[in-house]
Amino acid sequence: MMAGVNLQPIIIVEDSDDDFEATERALKRDGPIANPLVRFDNGQDALDYMFNRPPYEDRAANPIPAIVLLDLNLPGVDGRQVLTELKNSEATQKIPVVIMTTSDDPRDVNSSYAKGANSYLRKPVALEDLFRTIQLFKEYWLSVAILPKVGE
Repeated sequence: MMAGVNLQPIIIVEDSDDDFEATERALKRDGPIANPLVRFDNGQDALDYMFNRPPYEDRAANPIPAIVLLDLNLPGVDGRQVLTELKNSEATQKIPVVIMTTSDDPRDVNSSYAKGANSYLRKPVALEDLFRTIQLFKEYWLSVAILPKVGE
């Protein structure tokens, strides 16, 4: 049973084209998802979107996401900085942020949770394992969990 339909976008912050394409395929593997996917390949663009900075000033055209799927290792502004800014702002702190990265270093895991990450997933190397991880993410975050309405 679905907890509630939320058609806000899913933000995916991932610099690797291959990893993004595999994640997108995994999300759509069992059929289309209702939520639009919005990808950023660097942390600065993701933050500009989240905080309505140019060229994303129009909130109607660039809605607040239901959830952010965030890689830690990004060029320029990395995922750690993105997480910190999102969770330190009243405007964005309720948005669930799920870290999905190749690192399983306990320092990264502990630091991410200390900064307010809502979940931490290690990106599997094998494609089938990645599909399984994304399927579990999708089932929980998009079907079971009740996500906050940000801005209300």
